[in-house]
Amino acid sequence: MKKDEELSPELYNIARKKGTETPFTGKYWNNHEKGMYRCAVCGSELFSSETKFDSGTGWPSFTEPSNLEHIELKDDSTYGMKRTEVLCKNCGAHLGHLFHDGPEEKGGKRYCINSVCLELDKKES
Repeated sequence: MKKDEELSPELYNIARKKGTETPFTGKYWNNHEKGMYRCAVCGSELFSSETKFDSGTGWPSFTEPSNLEHIELKDDSTYGMKRTEVLCKNCGAHLGHLFHDGPEEKGGKRYCINSVCLELDKKES
């Protein structure tokens, strides 16, 4: 697990201060490589590329986590909005938010995650 002083300023701002990336700028929003997305702070397995989809929002979006035990969901009413915050259960990093506007055939959930909070462990072809 990385210590806070080891985090880049952008990762620190998002993971610890609950910031967000500008849409369509993160390294994974339009990535189609296969593998496992892990927490950039502690390395916990978070999302499989198999559940990633193009939501058109400019952030990596997933229909479900790889393991529900690795994420924590909290109510978030900042900025006058009612949302569900997604955090890494192991290190407490803010990852993004959960919305209920995802593909209906996959359960209707959209885990909208900041690229900087993820590291892709690429699957060998």
